[in-house]
Amino acid sequence: MSHVDDKPIDPEAAAVFAKLRRLMLIAGATTFIALAGVIGAIGYRVFTAGGRAPPVTAEAVAPLPGGARVLSSAVGDGRVVLTVEIGGVIELRSFDLGTLKPVGRQRLGE
Repeated sequence: MSHVDDKPIDPEAAAVFAKLRRLMLIAGATTFIALAGVIGAIGYRVFTAGGRAPPVTAEAVAPLPGGARVLSSAVGDGRVVLTVEIGGVIELRSFDLGTLKPVGRQRLGE
């Protein structure tokens, strides 16, 4: 049970309580603004993700000539790079990661 006194609050104590209320109001508003910013950033990222390429499915096939032997592969920066041996000649073939369309080809030896 709480004990309620009928005595008035000291003016210095009232000033401290007012300052404490003001500081709590500032802290609460700052926290609300920070949370709103984080939620806004997450919402922006979710709703603007529609312009990205769809994920590569298992049916996507990268065009390679017959008899080609894949020696290695690397993925990065939206590209897939294959090291391919075709008839004794080694080539680097680059493909777009989203569509698997050819982007570039570089022969390393002839």
